[in-house]
Amino acid sequence: MSRIAQVSRKTIETDISLTLNLDGKGEASVATGCGFLDHMLTLASSHGGFDLSLTARGDTDVDFHHLVEDTGICMGQALDQALGDRAGIRRFADAMLPMDEALISAALDVSGRSCLAFNIPLLRDKIGGLDTEVIEEFFAAFVRHARVTLHINLVYGRNTHHILEAAFKAFGKVLGDAVSLDPRRSAIPSTKGIL
Repeated sequence: MSRIAQVSRKTIETDISLTLNLDGKGEASVATGCGFLDHMLTLASSHGGFDLSLTARGDTDVDFHHLVEDTGICMGQALDQALGDRAGIRRFADAMLPMDEALISAALDVSGRSCLAFNIPLLRDKIGGLDTEVIEEFFAAFVRHARVTLHINLVYGRNTHHILEAAFKAFGKVLGDAVSLDPRRSAIPSTKGIL
């Protein structure tokens, strides 16, 4: 069973092409025009063990909001497509992940229900020209279109870059773990019989 999805999205604001391979090796080729976003998505791919190929352009003369949010939409759509009926996956995953002085808690349920709990107070308004508040918009768009429940919480930390880097590493880790195939089961992991 191939768990690869390709998604394209072209609007007046953005132009995005994305390929996601859930059974990859953690290899990423990411070019969005936003260096910090490229770095974060590369980290997620690497620590999640999934391959991600992404090119994106957006109206960054305005700001990075549309680019970041639409990238989350495309990643969510790709995950939903690649999972199919979600049979045989582990479904749940959680991680506590440190990055220097920062510690992030993340948990994911590939539930078929969209919910985001994002509890990261940001200490800096910008990183490399990116408004840090749009990171939550990325995750919100992702969970809506992937149909998953995701919790990302800051346990403690002082450096905004470290906090967000830990968040994306933890996101990649729980995503990779939750969608991995469980050799003990081939059915859909739900007592309802559907996700």
